[in-house]
Amino acid sequence: MISERVQRIRPSKTVEITSRVAELKQQGRSLIGFNVGEPDFSTPEHICRAAEEAMRQGFTKYTPVTGILELRRAIAEKLERENRVRYSVDEITIGAGAKQCILAALLAVCNPGDEVLIPYPCWVSYPELVKLTDGEPVMVPCREDFSLDIAAVRKAVTKRTKAVMINTPNNPTGAVYDRQSLEDLASLAVEHDFYIISDEVYEKFVYGGREHVSPASFSEEVKKLTILINGMSKTYAMTGWRIGYIAADREVIKAVNVLQGQMLSCVQSLSQKAAVAALAGTQEPLENMIREFESRRNYMRERLNQMPGISCMDAMGAFYLLADVRSFYGRNAGGAVIEDDGQMAKYLLEEAGIAVVPGNAFFAPGYLRFSYSNSMEQIEKGMDQMEQALKKLS
Repeated sequence: MISERVQRIRPSKTVEITSRVAELKQQGRSLIGFNVGEPDFSTPEHICRAAEEAMRQGFTKYTPVTGILELRRAIAEKLERENRVRYSVDEITIGAGAKQCILAALLAVCNPGDEVLIPYPCWVSYPELVKLTDGEPVMVPCREDFSLDIAAVRKAVTKRTKAVMINTPNNPTGAVYDRQSLEDLASLAVEHDFYIISDEVYEKFVYGGREHVSPASFSEEVKKLTILINGMSKTYAMTGWRIGYIAADREVIKAVNVLQGQMLSCVQSLSQKAAVAALAGTQEPLENMIREFESRRNYMRERLNQMPGISCMDAMGAFYLLADVRSFYGRNAGGAVIEDDGQMAKYLLEEAGIAVVPGNAFFAPGYLRFSYSNSMEQIEKGMDQMEQALKKLS
C-alpha cells in the first residue's frame, strides 16, 4: 500500500546514526558525537530575545506564504551586501529550513524523468530529494581533491538535464569550489539552458583565506538560471528554528509559492522574527564561532593525519573532515574483519566510543566523515580514544 515513490527513497543515514547514538546514550553509554552536522553553540541571545518579544506582542498568527516582508528585505540586503547579487523581495521566499527549500525548488522546476546532476561526494539527501520529484539523480564524480570537475559535468549533460545541484562549502568534504570552476559551470548552464541549484548554507564557514562565491553574482543571465538556497541553521546556530530561503527568478519563486501555500501555509512566525534579528543584529557571535571552528579543524586534521593508516585532506570550509580509512580494510576487529567504511564506523562506535558517519552515505566509500561541531575538550578526548582503538586492530 506504500507508494512506489517513497519506496525508492533511502532513509537518511545521518538521521539514522543520530538516532542510534541517542538510543545508546539512553542505555548509559558514554559517547562522543562527531556525526552531527549542527553547531554545538547556542543560538545568540539577541536572536532569542527577538522571538520572545514577538511572542509577547502577539506575533503568533499566520504570516504570508512568502514570509514576512521585513525578513525578505533583510535577506535582499544581505545578498546584495555580502554576495554582490541583487534580488527584489518578490524574488525571495521563506521555507522551513534549507532542505525543505531544496525540495520545493526541485518540485517547482522538475518534471518526471528530468535529470539533476549531482557532483559527489555529496550530502545524503540530494539524490533522494530528486527522486521525490520523480526526477533522475545523475551522480557526477568530483576530482580526487574533491574540487568540481567541469569536464565530468559537461560529459554528463544531456537533453534531459534540468539542473546541476552544488554545495559549496561542501558537506561532507569541506571543499570550497573556486571562482573559475563556478564560472565554467555557469557558462555550461547558459550554453545548455539548465538551472544551477546552489546550496550555500555553509557560506560563512571558510578558512585559510578562501572565498565563498555565489554563481548568481556573475551576471544577470546566470542569475536567472541560479536557484540560491540558504538558511539560518548553520550560520546562526538555529537548526531547530527551521528557517531557510530561496532566491531565484520570479517565475521560479511564483511556482515555489504555489507549492508552499499547499505544503506549509507559512513558516513559523516567531522564527521569522528571530531570523530578522540574526541578519540585522551583531555578527560577533558568528565571528567567534568561525574562529573556534577553524581552531578545531586544525587540531582534528592534525590528529587524524598523525594516526598511522589515516589520511585526511585539508578542508577549507564547512565543519567536516573526510578521512580515508581504506588502509584498515582486512584488519581484524574482535574476530570480525573490517571490509568497508560502515564496519569501520561501527568498530569506532563500539570500541572507541565515538560516532562518525560512513563515507558510503555520501557516495564516498572508504572514508569516514568527522564533524568538528563539538567542544575542543571532546575532540581531544575523542581523538585519544580513536587512536587507542586503532592500535588494537591486527
